[in-house]
Amino acid sequence: MSSEISFVVPKEMAGTRLDKALGLAFPEYSRSYFENLIDEGRVLVSGQKAKVSRKIQEGEEIRISHPPVKECEIVPQDIPLSILYEDEDLLIVDKPKGLTVHPAAGHPDGTLVNAVMAHCKGRLSGINGVLRPGIVHRIDKDTSGALIVCKNDKAHRFIAEQLKGHHITRKYCGIVHGNPGEDEFTITGNIGRNPKDRKKMAIVKEGGKEAVTHCRVLERFGKYSYCEFTLETGRTHQIRVHMASKGHPLVGDPLYGPSKPAFGIEGQVLHARTIGFIHPSTGNYVEFEAPLPSYFEMLLEKLRKMS
Repeated sequence: MSSEISFVVPKEMAGTRLDKALGLAFPEYSRSYFENLIDEGRVLVSGQKAKVSRKIQEGEEIRISHPPVKECEIVPQDIPLSILYEDEDLLIVDKPKGLTVHPAAGHPDGTLVNAVMAHCKGRLSGINGVLRPGIVHRIDKDTSGALIVCKNDKAHRFIAEQLKGHHITRKYCGIVHGNPGEDEFTITGNIGRNPKDRKKMAIVKEGGKEAVTHCRVLERFGKYSYCEFTLETGRTHQIRVHMASKGHPLVGDPLYGPSKPAFGIEGQVLHARTIGFIHPSTGNYVEFEAPLPSYFEMLLEKLRKMS
């Protein structure tokens, strides 16, 4: 986000507290962050300073002035990487389950970015700022699999345009609760921040961003199913939210699944298996596959023996 930004209050936000509305509009920031900005007079509603509790109305202009960004040095760390492919423009990393992609509050280091900084010796694209060098897209901490890391800004812009246009092949594998009624089906539904729980995303009737997930059942095990998901869009928690909305949450999902995880697995059983795109230098389509992690394979074998 730039240092200053403004937006006009849409109909669905009318009557909402100012701090809550800002949190919904910009979910990458916490509500407490906006509360501080409001207290500092950095948020104007129709040109006037406002209080946190101010109820905003449709058509009002909200202008936000962010404080100067503090530079944060990322320390390269010798963290083992599984690299599926690498050249002068990019590398394809097979991210393990449990590894956070980039530094954030609560995760200042020990991330994928720290690892690729060490591997690439700092030679990464800078478009996404000092905290996310080289990162053009993300997958959740507990989701494993293929991730593109860009080494220069040219490659970053080229890949980002393909992501924006939904031209990148992204196929995931996951194990879900239950037995879907169809072998193949498509789930649609705009995804936005859950208004009742900021940690969650949800299918929302108004606002949100378009999300489309194609699901194919690969194997059925009675109470569980092994599925392949092909993304048309790449929204936060998309597969997790869409499958939970159909009554088939991912096994181990701490946010959208049962409170007691099946098989004692912590974190969703979801793997980004295939990624394909037009290479920024050659202009050729390339595709890479990340093998299923061992814990995933072991769970599949266990389910096969049980069924």
